[in-house]
Amino acid sequence: MALFATLTLYLEVGTVNLIQVAKELGTDEQCLDYLEKQRWPEGVRCALCGSANISRITRKTESKNKRNRIYQCLEESCGQQFSATAGTIFHDSHLPLTKWFMALALITNAKKGISAKQVQRDLKVGYQTAWYLCHRIRKAMEEKDGGLLTGTVEIDETYVGGKARRKQIRKEGKYKVKDCVVGMVERGGKLRLRHLGKGSATSEAVGAIIEANVSSDVERVITDESVIYPFGLPKEFLPKHETIMHAREYVRGDVYTNTIESAFSLLKRGIVGQFHKVSIRHLPRYLAEFEYRFNRRDEQENMFGETVRRMVKTDKMPFRQLVLEAKRGRPNYEAQK
Repeated sequence: MALFATLTLYLEVGTVNLIQVAKELGTDEQCLDYLEKQRWPEGVRCALCGSANISRITRKTESKNKRNRIYQCLEESCGQQFSATAGTIFHDSHLPLTKWFMALALITNAKKGISAKQVQRDLKVGYQTAWYLCHRIRKAMEEKDGGLLTGTVEIDETYVGGKARRKQIRKEGKYKVKDCVVGMVERGGKLRLRHLGKGSATSEAVGAIIEANVSSDVERVITDESVIYPFGLPKEFLPKHETIMHAREYVRGDVYTNTIESAFSLLKRGIVGQFHKVSIRHLPRYLAEFEYRFNRRDEQENMFGETVRRMVKTDKMPFRQLVLEAKRGRPNYEAQK
C-alpha cells in the first residue's frame, strides 16, 4: 500500500516518463492496483450492476486469461464475474498492462506523436498489435463535449494528403484531391480540429462547424483573407470578425492567426515526420490525439493519470470494428460537429 500511495502521488503531481513507468508500473499487480483505483476510487464495485457486494476469486491454476485478479458479484440478480479491465478500452486485451502503460507514456510525452512502427520496436510486439493499441488510446483521447470556445478565437483551414499528380491537379484543382481540416483555437485556451472531408472548404460546411464549436458570446473571430469566412460565419459573428491579409502582412497589432498555424505545424510535422502516412478513414482519431495533447500543453504532469482515467471509462473497441471502419471507404465528415 505504501508503494501504491507513492505511485498515486507521483502520477498526480509529477511528469511521468519511461523510467518512472518502468519502475512504478513494472508488474501487472502494480498496474491492476492503479487501474482499480482510477476506476473505483471508493472501492471495487460490480462492473455490471454497480454493487459493492463482491468477492475476489483467486485462480489456483493457470488459464488462457492472463488477468489473475477476478471478482464475483454476490448479488443474486447479477452474479457477474469481472476484472478491472472488463468493458473498458482494455477489454479482451492479452497484452500485458505493463506494455499498455509504456505505450501510453510514449504517446502522451511525444509532442508530435509516435508511429505504430516505433511502438512496435520499443515494446517488442507485432505491428498489428501496436497499431490496434495506439488507436484504442486515441479513442480514449476523443473529447465529445469540450465546451464552446470564447474570448479571441483564431480560425483557419489546412489540407492533408499525398502529393497530387499533375494530371489530377489539372483536372480537379490543387486542393480538391486533398482533405480539409478546419482548426479553431481560443487564445490561451482550447483547440478544436475537425475533418471537413475531401476537397476545398465551402462556406456552408465551415459555418456549420464554427457554429457548433464557437460560442455566440465570443469577443473576436480572427481569420485570414479567405472568402469562405465572410459568407460562412453565422450572422452574429460578423460584427466581431477581423481579417489578416497574408498577401501583405502576418501580424497587425494583436490581429494574427499564428496560434492556429502553430497547431497546424505540429499536426503536419507529426504526419510527415512521425507517421509518414495516415489513413484518411482514421484521420479524425489522429486529430483527436493532437487536440488532446495541445489542450493539455500546460498540464503535462497530469496527462498520464487523466488519460488512464479516461481509458477505464471508455467503451471497448473490438479489432473487427476498427478494421471495418477502414474497409467501408472514405467517410463523409462534412456534417461533423
